[in-house]
Amino acid sequence: MSEFQKPPPLDIKCTSTDCDNDLHCFKQLKKMTRDQRGKCRACGADLVDWRRLHRRDKGDAAHTFEALQHELIRHHFFHRPVDEGAMRHAQRKGRIALKDAARDRLRKYLAVAEPPRDGRQTPLEGNAIFYAQHATATCCRTCLEYWHDIPKGRPLTAEEYDYCATLVDLFLDEKLPELSDEPIKVPRRAGRLPREPEGPHP
Repeated sequence: MSEFQKPPPLDIKCTSTDCDNDLHCFKQLKKMTRDQRGKCRACGADLVDWRRLHRRDKGDAAHTFEALQHELIRHHFFHRPVDEGAMRHAQRKGRIALKDAARDRLRKYLAVAEPPRDGRQTPLEGNAIFYAQHATATCCRTCLEYWHDIPKGRPLTAEEYDYCATLVDLFLDEKLPELSDEPIKVPRRAGRLPREPEGPHP
């Protein structure tokens, strides 16, 4: 039996809640009053110390990670097992190259003033970097704005970019503690047919 099992399709969205199990959504609604902002949009739970979070202190990342997990979508990606394709990809790259790839992705899809397809630019599986981005709310500029107080419509500063990259790095270390620093050769998946050689067909 394969070591990794393909998880069921994701049946939650950024706005999903399970308030009975203390899993909320803090994304703001336009109709919210000033007093309602920062609280769960479904039940009004007030669980996040936004002032502390918005300091963006890399040394306080443990608290940031704890706060993020009050939101259902973040909690899901903190605890969901990495899918097989994502794990194989990570092993083929190794920890060092995976983190380099994460920084490149953040630079291209998050750090610019108007990222392409903002809000839909980060897939839900297939790469451990995607898990890291959804878990740490560095997946799009909307999540980045309400969680980390980094406004839309302008490029990230060097300090803001480094903060986001640090959160992703820390998540990858926590999520994939056994990952080798260097690439390893990953065997072909069992039952997968070998790829036909390229070239002209008869």
